[in-house]
Amino acid sequence: MEFDKVIRERKATRLFSDKKLEKDKLDKILEAGRIAPTAKNIQPFKIYIIESKEGLKKLDKVTPCRYKAPIVLLICGEPEKSYNKNGHPTYEMDSSIVTTHMMLEATNLGVDNIWIEMFDEEKIIKEFDIPSNLKPVCLLPLGYKSKICPPSPFHKIRKNINDLVEYK
Repeated sequence: MEFDKVIRERKATRLFSDKKLEKDKLDKILEAGRIAPTAKNIQPFKIYIIESKEGLKKLDKVTPCRYKAPIVLLICGEPEKSYNKNGHPTYEMDSSIVTTHMMLEATNLGVDNIWIEMFDEEKIIKEFDIPSNLKPVCLLPLGYKSKICPPSPFHKIRKNINDLVEYK
């Protein structure tokens, strides 16, 4: 898919079908995350793949936003290993860049997705036994949208470029 089409076609999917995501597509999505840029190329992140019935059931305890996706990526950052910019570790930025790369590759492959940051951090750490050196940053549900998945009414609402950009 042309890049311009990828960035314009990507939509937040809020209801997935039960169609399983193909392994080769998942591998390509994960590779897009692996090669994403991070501050000083430290790569202070870990991706957990949640796809088992047990794992998805645990996930449903910590967020209402799985939307029946058959697979969810949990992206965590490592604050202590990330670049530190004036007292602020960049792990959240790095993890966000990684997630964006995976989200765009998913769209490129025809895989629906949605970025989720609405989850109980303490519960997700406990449910998935996340080590103390990692902090959950976001979830990326993946799959194929349900036939009855309505588009977000806000998707096409964008500010004017002149309200967002200023030349100096």
